[in-house]
Amino acid sequence: MKKYILIIAALFLASFAYTQSNKEEIDLLQAAFGMDKKSVVTDFVKPSATQKAAFWKLYDEYETQRKDLGKQRIELLKQYADHYFDMTSEQADAWMKKVIELQKRTDNLIVTYYGKIKLISDAIVATQFYQIENYILTTIRMQLLQNVPFLQKKP
Repeated sequence: MKKYILIIAALFLASFAYTQSNKEEIDLLQAAFGMDKKSVVTDFVKPSATQKAAFWKLYDEYETQRKDLGKQRIELLKQYADHYFDMTSEQADAWMKKVIELQKRTDNLIVTYYGKIKLISDAIVATQFYQIENYILTTIRMQLLQNVPFLQKKP
């Protein structure tokens, strides 16, 4: 499992390094990440034959919303990079409020879909979904934290 997650995180970070502000490049990154991610999810979430269609329908719905949040995360990282050397205290505060809100929305999205998936399948499948999504999200967050420099106070 770690191998898949590290590959996904590496693809995400490598793509992010070359992403500029235009929508097409962000869409490309999201599409590539979503496709790779779905194959990982397939390896770890095991709905029964009767649950599969409903699960994948909900999962695709979830991915659409997650990708939108991912685009917002990329935009926030771009803003951070653009203002890293001249960010004021007020800008840092405004940026952090957006980051915190986005993190809450991302975490709440997983919780919401845990409940939806549990309704159409069972708690085992829903837990598998929750575990893999949190594992992927935590891995990405760790990679970002390790690669994004800490903001320095300007003299």
